[in-house]
Amino acid sequence: MHRPRSCPHSRGAATRPRARAIAVARVFSAVSACFAFCALGSTARGEEAPPPVFNWAGMYIGASLGGGFPLRAGERLQATSGFGSPIFDLYPPSVTRPGVAVGARAGFNWQNGPWVWGFETDLSLLDGRRGPTGAYPASPAYPPPAVFTLVTNSSANFFASIRGRLGYAWDRSLLYLTGGVAAGGARGPATLTLGAGPDAIFYAPWSQASRMKYAIGAGFEYALADNWSARAEYLFLNQSLNTQVFDNGADFIFASRVRNENHLIRLGLNYHFGEDNRIPGAIEYGKPHHDGNGHSGSHGRNGDVPEQYSVHAQTTLVAQGYPRFRALYDGPNSFPSGGKANVGSTTNIFLGLRLWEGGAAYLNPEIDQGYGLANSVGAAAYVNSAVAKVGRAAPYMRFQRYFLRQIIGLNGDGATERDPDEGSRSEVLESTQNQISGKVDKNRIVVTLGKFAVGDVFDDNVYAHDPTTGFLNFAFNTMGAFDYAADAWGYTYGLAAEWKRDWWTARGGVFQLPTVPNGLEIEPQLLRQFMGVVEVEARYELINQPGAIKFLAYGDNGYISKIDDVIRYAYLANDFPPRFDTARGRAVKTGGGINIKQQLMPHLGFFLRASMADGRYETVAYTDVDRQLSMGLVAGGALWGRDDDEVGLAGALGGLHGDRVRYFGLGGTSVYIGDGALSYEGEKNMEAYYKIGFGKNMDATFDYQLLVNPAHNSARGPINVFALRLRGAF
Repeated sequence: MHRPRSCPHSRGAATRPRARAIAVARVFSAVSACFAFCALGSTARGEEAPPPVFNWAGMYIGASLGGGFPLRAGERLQATSGFGSPIFDLYPPSVTRPGVAVGARAGFNWQNGPWVWGFETDLSLLDGRRGPTGAYPASPAYPPPAVFTLVTNSSANFFASIRGRLGYAWDRSLLYLTGGVAAGGARGPATLTLGAGPDAIFYAPWSQASRMKYAIGAGFEYALADNWSARAEYLFLNQSLNTQVFDNGADFIFASRVRNENHLIRLGLNYHFGEDNRIPGAIEYGKPHHDGNGHSGSHGRNGDVPEQYSVHAQTTLVAQGYPRFRALYDGPNSFPSGGKANVGSTTNIFLGLRLWEGGAAYLNPEIDQGYGLANSVGAAAYVNSAVAKVGRAAPYMRFQRYFLRQIIGLNGDGATERDPDEGSRSEVLESTQNQISGKVDKNRIVVTLGKFAVGDVFDDNVYAHDPTTGFLNFAFNTMGAFDYAADAWGYTYGLAAEWKRDWWTARGGVFQLPTVPNGLEIEPQLLRQFMGVVEVEARYELINQPGAIKFLAYGDNGYISKIDDVIRYAYLANDFPPRFDTARGRAVKTGGGINIKQQLMPHLGFFLRASMADGRYETVAYTDVDRQLSMGLVAGGALWGRDDDEVGLAGALGGLHGDRVRYFGLGGTSVYIGDGALSYEGEKNMEAYYKIGFGKNMDATFDYQLLVNPAHNSARGPINVFALRLRGAF
């Protein structure tokens, strides 16, 4: 997903006021300017004045220690629905106070003369931001004893950010301004007890903030030695207006609104790896490299050199819409039949750092904004997997991936000293997103541990996998019936191992399921709810053209509903439409599929995926498909003299198990679909795109999709979906 982004979602907030939109636009203008500066820096270096005393360019990591000072400390539980008067408001004492801020950061700089610019991401503990817990007096408006009890669980006492930096350097000094999108500061689940009886208990989930969180400030940095610098920094941290709703289930509601704003002052120490990104004393291979999937190129200023670090970024914007279409009715999870258009974007930074021979750590902070089409519902083979499914009008930031990867060479005599022309003995990996260049054995084991997407390792296909560059529809980037473990953004915690040989690869992995199907949170207890997956790949040549075939099988072991039990409960309790949460228990859902890629001629390839899952159970984390066949063609622009262009054409057929047909026919809803009724026919999808490349790092794509029987429903559609995708990367 941007990377595979094909994943379940949750609903976003409504569009915000104009002033907030202006603020959002300013933030993204700053981000865009940062990327523009990056491009300028790479082209203007030859015209620079004599080199500075200290070169700030390159990747750096560091740590900081300081303090946070809150601007507001008041607490109020506002009596809203069911009360009718502010005299019923509750005022628990605030426990918010100044606290320690300690954390770590990573960033990258470009430099042109005295001017320095770049980006930085950081994660810090911010102590002192807790909710009150205890028994407190209530307003005299309540009958005696006028006392309420509040119990708050752990809060998000941290902040993270992605910030641009712009500074001026002289001698060994650097003065800079910084600003960007932040995260953290949410309140944990809480319980309010007011009086006696079942209606006296009010429950609240995690607080939500629909406005943008941001950090802006300035700092001074001084180079202590060739690779070390010290920093003093001030930040104004706004973690938005956090709203928490307490509900007793009887139409009485309290709302807690806490404006989380802080002054931060901190000192730090940074280690700079330098602009010359190579391992000291390493051999330069000086030959084209490849990534094992047929991609090749050159990297670095002096040929192929093992990197110390890898820094890449991409931003993708998708505008997508459809006109009015035929529909006998609309339901809760339908495409609105009157037509709709939405815009969404993602911005990713890919940081990698070599730790030791064969080992590296990777970090991927991300900023998301906007919505998938129709708030990410309406079709089982959903039409946009390039933007986050958790839609919000304001940009928000998350660390989507952080993992360790170890490559273990099995040839035994030092792959880093082998010539890359030794065929099956070794190869040179290119510098790309989440991969550090260097020499490795072709016969090797690769172990990945941490938070990442299942699709980063499994079910890859060079012709259809990345929705930021190729097909947008779910049906063509992943097996439709591969109900893989993921949170609502498509990532989870797991362990994957790959054994790669000359002509085959074997893969296996274990990944945590979400706490509840289609949930925002991953199961915190190890192996309480998990997915096991295995894949075997064979590579071959057919009529002198390379190809590969993969066989995949998986099992989801967790608390999921058997659909027949859900329907039975609905009839026994006369509770319609049926709901999955009425019959969840321990179960294992299995499935698998086949994945083929075949080059037909240089710059022209074919792909096919076929998959099937046990449709007796609800969707766990991916999409509402129990069987699917998809195939297509992708052609590179070199065939018609435009090397950076690409065209793709694909089609898919999907279907449901009989139990799921009954469930949706009774008005049930699921991850992506639920029209309130169902005239069942298998869903059919077609997609075509043309990508215009403006060099290697910028492109614009025109995309068309045809949906027949959307959501497996012949009473609606067909739907014609049009999209424009803009992408920039380095």
